Amino acid sequence: MVSKENPRPGGRSARVQAAVHQAVREMLARMERADVTIPLIAQRANVTPSTIYRRWGDLQELLADVAASRLQPETEPLKTGSGRSDLQAWAEQYADEMSSGAGRQMIRDILAVSGTANAEKCAGYTQQQLRVIIARAEEQGEAFPTLTELMDFVISPIMYRILFDQVPNSDYIHGLISRVMSKVRPSPETTETTVGVSGA
Repeated sequence: MVSKENPRPGGRSARVQAAVHQAVREMLARMERADVTIPLIAQRANVTPSTIYRRWGDLQELLADVAASRLQPETEPLKTGSGRSDLQAWAEQYADEMSSGAGRQMIRDILAVSGTANAEKCAGYTQQQLRVIIARAEEQGEAFPTLTELMDFVISPIMYRILFDQVPNSDYIHGLISRVMSKVRPSPETTETTVGVSGA
């Protein structure tokens, strides 16, 4: 979704967004979803309804924007000692959060709008986390899947299960990671080091 006002970062625009987002989160936590309206949100955020309509267009666009912001990770993936175990721990947490009732609702909100900006933003958050794991693995000299391979063979199946099938458990995620790791070829540097050690 593209903001209707195309606001500048910071300043009043940022304060309005923060107030409106906070109002939406509080109301969704305390009210039936069907009872949440833009006039009520505006009253709680101390802005005019026209401000919300001008910036977000309608309620569904606003809910999608709030959902996308809530899916932004607050911390880097846990360090566990290896790229593979980092990926396993992160993917299990990702599946747990996204398959929860709140997670599924946020996914539905994001997918309910016609624009793709919020969906792309969420994909970007996931890719940022995976890049951290990939970089750590590379620093340790581990042969590791590419970002595209992780998105195609780990994230995509997890999201499909969450949306259309049973919730993926740790065994399922472990299987995905084992299969994608089996496709990885050792880097030339790793191969040369191994040969050198073996021939020593």
